[in-house]
Parts: sequence; C-alpha cells; structure tokens
Amino acid sequence: MPDAARLSSAVTFVRDLDRSVEFYTGVLPLAVADRSPTAALLVSSEGAQLVLRAIGAHAPHPLGSVGVQYLIWLAGQDDTARQTEQALRDRSALTGTRSSGDVTVVEGRDPDDIVVMIAHAGPGQLPLGLPPRIYGW
Repeated sequence: MPDAARLSSAVTFVRDLDRSVEFYTGVLPLAVADRSPTAALLVSSEGAQLVLRAIGAHAPHPLGSVGVQYLIWLAGQDDTARQTEQALRDRSALTGTRSSGDVTVVEGRDPDDIVVMIAHAGPGQLPLGLPPRIYGW
C-alpha cells in the first residue's frame, strides 16, 4: 500500500465546453493542458487536474443524487481566496464568503450551476472538517 494518496484529477461533465473552460481558467489558477472538441484538461502549477467533458445543453445534474456534487479547492494563500472571490463576483457567480477562525470559504456557482468552493485555512487548520452545506438537502 502506498504511503500517501492524494486526489490528482476530477472529471466534471458540463453543458458548454468553451463557457466552462473560460470560467474555470478565469476563477481558479488553472491552464489548458490538452483539448479536444468535447473535452479539456485543465491543470494547476501544483499538479491538480480538472477534466471538463461536454455532454450537451440539456444534460441534468440533480442535487442530492449519487455521485460527486461539488469539489472544494484549497487556496494556498489568503490573497488567492480574495482574488477568487473577486473573479466570481465579476462573473455574477459569487454566492457568499464566510469565515470561522482562520478558515475562509468562498462559494460560487459555475455556468452549469455547480457549486464551486475555495477554502483558505491558516496554519494548523487542516483538515477543514465536514462542510455544513452537505446537510442542505
């Protein structure tokens, strides 16, 4: 068994690939590393990968169904959380920012109304604990 495992990639199905690529590269520190007509691989300088796969304009994403509902990104510095908050605000996608102690969480919605959360934790604040929003349905 390996000493440690960490999440490397996430795959998100989207309705409009161009719109989603613009959103995620504009809000998070991600760059396009590979692309096809129906998919894009976005990567961060730390090696995190987000795969976007276009599945059509009418694809459903029911809240509370089995499967990933949203991902929480961890911002390394407090100014990253503030920059992300502004990027979401500029896109009219910011739904709120809350802080508790040394933890700040910025929350928004992507173009397909999928929750996007970016957390900044001060020293010694990891793990973050259960996010309260998981009990929202």
